Amino acid sequence: MANLLIDIGNSNCKVAYGHGGELGEIFRSSSADLLGFILSIIADRYFKVIVLSTVREDDPLMQSELKKRCGKLVVLSKETGLPKGFTIGFEPKTLGMDRLAGALAVSRLFAGKDCIKFDFGTALTVDFINRDGVFEGGNISLGLQSRFRALNTFTKRLPLLTPTEEFKETGTDTVGSITAGVILGVIFEVEGYLRKNPGRTAVFTGGDSVYFAKKMDTPVYVIQNLVLIGLAIIADYYAQN
Repeated sequence: MANLLIDIGNSNCKVAYGHGGELGEIFRSSSADLLGFILSIIADRYFKVIVLSTVREDDPLMQSELKKRCGKLVVLSKETGLPKGFTIGFEPKTLGMDRLAGALAVSRLFAGKDCIKFDFGTALTVDFINRDGVFEGGNISLGLQSRFRALNTFTKRLPLLTPTEEFKETGTDTVGSITAGVILGVIFEVEGYLRKNPGRTAVFTGGDSVYFAKKMDTPVYVIQNLVLIGLAIIADYYAQN
């Protein structure tokens, strides 16, 4: 029997089937009706375990509906039991569950290595996982699209732009200056972390990960759906226990 994995982020929702820690088909939506989207995927199926990770407010109705469709509903939180070999090295008072799931996935995929994980989404999150499977913590700043939107929102005359593949590193007009400033700002931020943490394996994930991986001088691993991989590992753990 398969498990169901649900990752609700700031902008999108991803749903995937999981079995044995592996991902099956993945569905995505930015619909406001997340419960309707999820139930349309579930249809009349019944799952051994459903794991839900969300960065939004708890939704009691969603949780109630999901409980009817599985043997065990795991709503990922700081109290959730985690597989052996992975620990949180700090008091997770306000830890985002997407960061936790991603860190777990990194600890499994790169076992025995010190890693630094960059998640390029609405926010840019930078997390540190050591070779012993300890999630050491990390930092949060604005993601690429959020930086473009912030300049447009909080200024009188700056336009809302989107990233381009090619741009001059020194702008000579407003569009070029914003483009270079925002994109190079993210690149320099990431490169600064990598210089400060030599020897760590760099793992990129999130919507803009491929875009920035192409612009790095140092080798990086790009792994899409890292959060779902972590949820698959957790689902498998609960299915076996």
